[in-house]
Amino acid sequence: MKETSLALRRTNPMTYVWPLILGVAFLLAQTLVAAAQSRPDTFADLAEKVSPSVVNITTSTTVATNAQPAPVVPEGSPFEDFFRDFMDRNGPNGQRPRRSQALGSGFVISEDGFIVTNNHVIEGADEILIEFFEGFELEAEIIGTDRNTDLALLKVESDEPLKFVNWGDSEEARVGDWVMAMGNPLGQGFSVSAGIVSARGRALSGSYDDYIQTDAAINRGNSGGPLFNMNGDVIGVNTAILSPNGGSIGIGFAMSSRVAENVIQQLRDFGETRRGWLGVRIQDVTEDLAEGLGLEEARGALVTDVPEGPALDAGMEAGDVILSFDGVDVDDTRGLVRQVGNTEIGKEVRVLVFREGATETLRVTLGRREDEERAVPASINRDDPITREFMGLTVSNMTDELREQLGLPDSAEGLVVADVAEDSEAYEEGLRAGDLITEAGQEKVVSVTELEERIDEAKEAGRKSILLLVRRDGDPRFVALGLDNS
Repeated sequence: MKETSLALRRTNPMTYVWPLILGVAFLLAQTLVAAAQSRPDTFADLAEKVSPSVVNITTSTTVATNAQPAPVVPEGSPFEDFFRDFMDRNGPNGQRPRRSQALGSGFVISEDGFIVTNNHVIEGADEILIEFFEGFELEAEIIGTDRNTDLALLKVESDEPLKFVNWGDSEEARVGDWVMAMGNPLGQGFSVSAGIVSARGRALSGSYDDYIQTDAAINRGNSGGPLFNMNGDVIGVNTAILSPNGGSIGIGFAMSSRVAENVIQQLRDFGETRRGWLGVRIQDVTEDLAEGLGLEEARGALVTDVPEGPALDAGMEAGDVILSFDGVDVDDTRGLVRQVGNTEIGKEVRVLVFREGATETLRVTLGRREDEERAVPASINRDDPITREFMGLTVSNMTDELREQLGLPDSAEGLVVADVAEDSEAYEEGLRAGDLITEAGQEKVVSVTELEERIDEAKEAGRKSILLLVRRDGDPRFVALGLDNS
């Protein structure tokens, strides 16, 4: 029997090879099928899962209309009673305050009613109404806001636990990953769009920017809505678009959950942000600077000034290059600013600096950035010219006369666009005379002096563009303008 078996093996070797070949082919086929299935056949299951946690937001604001002279009606006129009734109903000047409405999106992050949205969606609102996917509505109150990241936290009271979504890890998102956006674009309500992660780590102009760029359609009204990964976790808060006409052209930005989750937690705990403050002015290290300083590579943050504050107390000097902060390597100024801002106030951290050809470790006890900002409020230089030109824009300080001409409330602040050069990037981006610029670099601006300061700060930080928040007829829009020609 044994000899016969050996003879068969010699004469029929394929008897044992074919099963092996078939097994390999089967495994290869399974691998190919799995790769093909990485592209979702449908987003329906994901949309059905997360829809109850996504909300439409409607805000109402009372806008005082301009006072007009009361009509003069001759005594005894047949219209005298009519005009008297009209004036009684509409006030002494025949004008009633009007209600202005704005639309946005948001998402529920806890069963007890905490809701995340953008600051610009609810800023200045007298009333905030939340519409849920199931059809019911609840009024919301503002818990806290952060202008630097354009985030806001709201709260509603509900008799029943609300369905909510969880934060995901935006650091795990890869360029090319599928994502899904949900929100209230152009007031259409509960719309879904899908796309991919186009880029990560985008900075528009803010100090704490960490945007995910996506080609998932985002339009006006999507602001504050969630950007989901395929697990149904929120990896970004839809915030801004780049567009020549205000509509989606496939370049949208969502503030990463890496930043948003931390900000929202602070708003939830304290009602405000509490960011760490180092107390230095810095700039990026270029190849030329690195060579001049004797650094082996162009990285770190070059200290240009050390005003009174934590860094000065720790012995930091102008000309130092910060190479690491709290044990984390510093690649550039943007990374350092974000890291310092996310560090606990009052914490003593080790800061490794390069000074005169050698490294030195300093111990710095961080202060609070918000305290410093409040201690040195922005001031308006009344001697400055009222009108100035920036980046193809002619802008003017706000005046009572301009408020009246543009039909703006008495509380309206910002810079009025008086003219736009037709050959400028600003014109191509859709800015027009009569627009109102209320923020630059995600900081409030009320004078041409402040706008100039924001531009200078962006240049010093190595920014190639500055983000403007522009309002037209009450609708806000972010516009990024290049700084090369400013």
